[in-house]
Amino acid sequence: MKYNHFIFDVDGTLLNTEKTGILSLQQTVREITGKEMEYEALYDYFGLPSAKAAEALGASDAKLFAETWETHFQELMYLVTVFPGVEEALAAVKAAGARLGIVTSRNRFELNYDPTLRKWASIFDLMVCSEDTLRHKPDPDPILYYIEKMGADPRKCIYIGDTTHDWQCAAGAGVDFALADWNGRGKRGIPALIHVTSSKNIMDLI
Repeated sequence: MKYNHFIFDVDGTLLNTEKTGILSLQQTVREITGKEMEYEALYDYFGLPSAKAAEALGASDAKLFAETWETHFQELMYLVTVFPGVEEALAAVKAAGARLGIVTSRNRFELNYDPTLRKWASIFDLMVCSEDTLRHKPDPDPILYYIEKMGADPRKCIYIGDTTHDWQCAAGAGVDFALADWNGRGKRGIPALIHVTSSKNIMDLI
């Protein structure tokens, strides 16, 4: 087995939360800063911890920004779907005897509140969220935390994510990176071992 630890990001990797995340962010930016921003212009901020997004978008009160974004995100949760092939891939990795992990910028409440993640809780060996480390993606600390807690060999770990920050986190932690591209956006310029466009791409890594 090439890898015995498969670590996943959540948003944009396991769950198609793009529309929920960006529309709720768009509404938050409008309310907090008064700025109107196009959908595509906000894509790069999706997946960042809310405090970093607030700073980058010019919001002076990061706590208010985070609370407002979370409120609107929950209002739009009905738009979230599981990417086709994800459940098949997770089942195959688990059946092969590999360990499954999550490293996400979500906080613990956001993780536990999500009905799909609650359903999957029993199949993941460790879920690392924003409260678990002082530094967050793109810093390597969240994956290093996973490695330490699981006693994993970095050379036998692969992190599957969908952003530059995910790649930087993996690279800093010394683990291989696979780029989730279920939507077929292309995501050029992000270095990756493979581009994951179907469950077969993940199964081939077992």
